[in-house]
Amino acid sequence: MKRIDTDADILQALEALVAIDVRLQAVRDCAGDIPLRRSAPGFASLVSIILSQQVSRASADAIEARLIGLINPLTPGAILAAGEEPLIAAGLSRAKQRTVLALARAIVEDGFNLETLCARDAGEAITSLTAIHGIGPWTAQVYLLVSAGHPDVFPAGDVALQAAVADALGLPERPNAKSLAGLAESWAPLRAVAARLFWAYYREMKGAEAAPLP
Repeated sequence: MKRIDTDADILQALEALVAIDVRLQAVRDCAGDIPLRRSAPGFASLVSIILSQQVSRASADAIEARLIGLINPLTPGAILAAGEEPLIAAGLSRAKQRTVLALARAIVEDGFNLETLCARDAGEAITSLTAIHGIGPWTAQVYLLVSAGHPDVFPAGDVALQAAVADALGLPERPNAKSLAGLAESWAPLRAVAARLFWAYYREMKGAEAAPLP
């Protein structure tokens, strides 16, 4: 499995995607630059993704900045030592507080390793991640995409992806997660690059201020 680690990897994969599905050439022409979307694997990266769930980019960035201002470096041990107060002060919802604390406990108390997880098969890795309280498929898939460079994950529950695919492919309505996952199967084994492509397309649809997370 070749990871998506560089801009050159994206360009090569885009050529392959257009060969798989000729409709994607028009999407690529409209999408502009396709960001790499990579971050170092580990606790801080996954916490950032958790914070980005169901909020705007600006809100997620503000919450993360406040949290790092209160706990720096942002490590599992520091989170557990600090308790709930800085999570509340930073503006995390109750659900996200529980998720961040559950993740920190899994790492500190159970030896859960986010770095070695990145080398595992996507299905196995997603199963392991979603076993942690509050981490759902979207969070797990996005972590593998941005932190592991996995080439073949597609966060079909992402609303921006659903909207972008519907618009770009002229679908009669926005697909739900199940429908979009089925549609994305035709882009295997490069679904993660297809996700990057449609996120970039969404940015062009809505403007830079509405650029999706992560």
